[in-house]
Amino acid sequence: MIRILIADDEPMIRAGVRAVLATDPGITVVAEAADGHQAVELVRRHRPQVAVLDILMPGTGGIEAAAEIRRTVPDTGVVMLTTFGEDEYILRALSEGATGFLIKSGEPEELIAGIRAVADGAAYLSPKVAARVVAHLAAGGAGARAGRRSAARARVDALTARERDVLGFLSGGLSNGQIARRLRLAEGTVKAHVSSILARLGVDNRVAAAVVAHEAGVVPVPPDRLP
Repeated sequence: MIRILIADDEPMIRAGVRAVLATDPGITVVAEAADGHQAVELVRRHRPQVAVLDILMPGTGGIEAAAEIRRTVPDTGVVMLTTFGEDEYILRALSEGATGFLIKSGEPEELIAGIRAVADGAAYLSPKVAARVVAHLAAGGAGARAGRRSAARARVDALTARERDVLGFLSGGLSNGQIARRLRLAEGTVKAHVSSILARLGVDNRVAAAVVAHEAGVVPVPPDRLP
């Protein structure tokens, strides 16, 4: 059972999210919060696998709450759920440790898929968010892009061959369990490889590692192309 916390200052939105999640018998909502401060306190108390946070809330917002959750309860994954698609919110949220980002106007099935992915240790970006991240990577002129590519390739080249294999699957959005099955490794071994990859690339989370992989030209391996 995947335990979820929902944080949104609008009771109707919380009720809607809860109703969507209630359609999946493998998901249960253990707590609701009306602001980021309350969300952090309830995450500490209930230790859910995933916290679903609105970005803009009175007082402490979702981005600040995500950073505090990452610092104090790192085993809880964070999914940002918002009506705001501006790049500044997306990039700030990802830099503060969110591993999922969904737009409220998306399909209900996408919310469940995102939560399941993050609970399983993977990252999940809605198609609209992914498009904005890619657009951001493409910005800045040819010289800036070339510099980023060169730096990213140098970081990826420092990985072992097995770590580069794992990075390809990771950047395709696969969880540790899925990677382990594809590479015929123990899940604990894959977890160790992922930790080493994050450290060697100098990033804090799987989304940031996938961004480095994209800039380095690593071809992601999507689940639907796997045997």
